[in-house]
Amino acid sequence: MISMVIQLLMIAIAALLSGLLVGYLIRKGIAESKIKTAEVLAKDIIANAEREADAKSKEALLEVKDEQLRLRNELEKENRERRIELQRTERHLTQKEENLERRLSTMEKKERVLQQRDQENASIRDNLERLQRESQVELERVSGLTSEEAKGLLLQKVEDEIRDDAADLIRRIEAEAKEKAENKAREIITAAVQRCAADQVVESTVSVLPLPSDDMKGRIIGREGRNIRAFETCTGVDLIIDDTPEAVILSAFDPVRREIARVALEKLLIDGRIHPARIEELVNKARAEIDAQIKEEGERALLETGIQGIHPELTKLLGRLRFRTSYGQNVLQHSKEVSWLAGLMADEVGLDVSLARRAGLLHDIGKAVDHEVEGPHATIGADLAKRYRESGKVIQTIAAHHGEEECGLMEALLVQAGDAISSARPGARRESLENYIKRLEKLENVADSFTGVEKSYAIQAGREVRIMVKPDDIDDLAAINLAKDIVKRIEDELEFPGQIKVTVIRETRAIEYAK
Repeated sequence: MISMVIQLLMIAIAALLSGLLVGYLIRKGIAESKIKTAEVLAKDIIANAEREADAKSKEALLEVKDEQLRLRNELEKENRERRIELQRTERHLTQKEENLERRLSTMEKKERVLQQRDQENASIRDNLERLQRESQVELERVSGLTSEEAKGLLLQKVEDEIRDDAADLIRRIEAEAKEKAENKAREIITAAVQRCAADQVVESTVSVLPLPSDDMKGRIIGREGRNIRAFETCTGVDLIIDDTPEAVILSAFDPVRREIARVALEKLLIDGRIHPARIEELVNKARAEIDAQIKEEGERALLETGIQGIHPELTKLLGRLRFRTSYGQNVLQHSKEVSWLAGLMADEVGLDVSLARRAGLLHDIGKAVDHEVEGPHATIGADLAKRYRESGKVIQTIAAHHGEEECGLMEALLVQAGDAISSARPGARRESLENYIKRLEKLENVADSFTGVEKSYAIQAGREVRIMVKPDDIDDLAAINLAKDIVKRIEDELEFPGQIKVTVIRETRAIEYAK
């Protein structure tokens, strides 16, 4: 029984092995068939690819040959055009050369003719010179004068006639100008330019504002400069951005505008939002703050000096002086000092203390608007005081505080003295004594450099020059011309604030002897 089972097992195993072997052979045959099919397909693909590559290479070769042929044709065409142009240019140059040769031939003929004429002219010139010498000898014999003496007499006579005519013309023009003062005023250089001394311009028209960093300059300028243009349009102040590290410069003749611009720019730097709309908003805020500050400064000055009854507009103008300087001295502080000094001196000598203080405080009120109105600040201040109904004594004192007008009031003299004391005290102004003396010496040297001047004196702190002339050398008409010449030399060579009065004095002496 067991053996039978074993036999059955062996038969089963043998059948299984036979099945496996048959399956393996079948799969192997199928695989080989697929491989052969794949190889045939691959060969076909390769053959097709080679055929396509050959076709494309032949096509590319044909395109290259066509491009070469086209380029060759274009080159030949260009060469033909160049040859034609060269031939045309050659013909043109040949024609020019022929024309030049003809012109040279003509010029040579003309040159020979000119040489011949020069020889003839030289002969004529020699004859004329000989005749001129003979006529000159004859004239000297007849007149009894040499040619140089006759020329000198003639020139002297012509010069005297021209000088007299010029003096008469100047006198007539001045008479017409006095009758038409308005026309004369248009011809005079504006007072602002006359006062434009270099040192004063630098100190009174420029403010420097520090920046947290140089990167802020780019933000202030803005894209394509729109921020800086908006700022300058809103404030009326020039904003200068240069190589100065961490600083910008605000430039304007109006000190109030410059202060508004400075405050607005500080607000912009703190705020950090810099664009045209924000600039306009902060400039308006700064303008309101400065207006309030101006009013406050004017009222404080009135309170400190004990003056009442001032027109509100004059009070604002006083406040504007807070931002005005003269040779480095604050004009509002200077005005208060003059008011105090004039009041103290008036009290000592028994004059009107209230009038002296009032006139002293208002004496420089014209400087609040002298960059806008033509004329000396004393005249401008007197007009302002008259407009706002100040008393006649105050108006006269303001107009005369620099001696430009006569005033018989004792209080006016006290205001002049207070003005001089406040300006001259040590440290009040940046102008040193040495520079002051040099300016006076320059004025006197300019006057002394003219012929006929005996002595000159610079007085009233350089606001007037009085020139004594020699009466034998300078007559009345020449004195007028001399004054004009000295004024022109001063304007051309010197720099000075305000105006300088030039007075030429000629003494006339009549001496007789009784026998």
